[in-house]
Amino acid sequence: MKLDLSEFNDIDFENIGGWPTQVKFVFALLLTICVGVAGYFLFISDAIDGLKREQNTEVQLRQDFQSKYQLAANLKLYREQLKEMEAQFAELLKMLPSENEMDGLLDDVTFVATDSGLHIESLDWEGAIQRDFYIEFPIKMVVSGNYHQMGHMVSGVAKLPRIVSLHDFVIKNLDGETLTMDILAKTYRFKEGAELPPEKDANGKPVQGAKQ
Repeated sequence: MKLDLSEFNDIDFENIGGWPTQVKFVFALLLTICVGVAGYFLFISDAIDGLKREQNTEVQLRQDFQSKYQLAANLKLYREQLKEMEAQFAELLKMLPSENEMDGLLDDVTFVATDSGLHIESLDWEGAIQRDFYIEFPIKMVVSGNYHQMGHMVSGVAKLPRIVSLHDFVIKNLDGETLTMDILAKTYRFKEGAELPPEKDANGKPVQGAKQ
């Protein structure tokens, strides 16, 4: 159908029924487009946004369900691992010196150093450092000797029945044969009544049912 633009001249809006057929068709088409656009923004757009929100919620719920399902499926394994960790932790606690054993531990470190053939220049307790659930006790040491003697001392400290870690080694050569070593030894004591950090799963979330 060829559109005759001359029919759009002198359109009488008070006599719509008398409009030419082409004019009525174009007017009806424009009206339909306007109604459609208005309907979209007034009704359909909000419905689509609501649908997207519900879809996002569904995805999140599916992920939460999958995570909880995996946790529930592995709950028995988690409990077994927790028991094993508690047993290991109890063994580690036995390796930490009690308050009454601190002086004896210093004697043990002294014995290891002298038994290795080292000369102890100084051996002093540093100030205790408070941590979240344990107390750290540094021991500042300065010893002199040769490489083999120092290696023997480090090996001997590692074999002590109580946990002692060695840090911040500084070795200096005095005369070509004799060496001095500054070293910081640390031992630890568990705080009575302290709460351990919560156990977490592979996703970094606290394991439900684990003891805090």
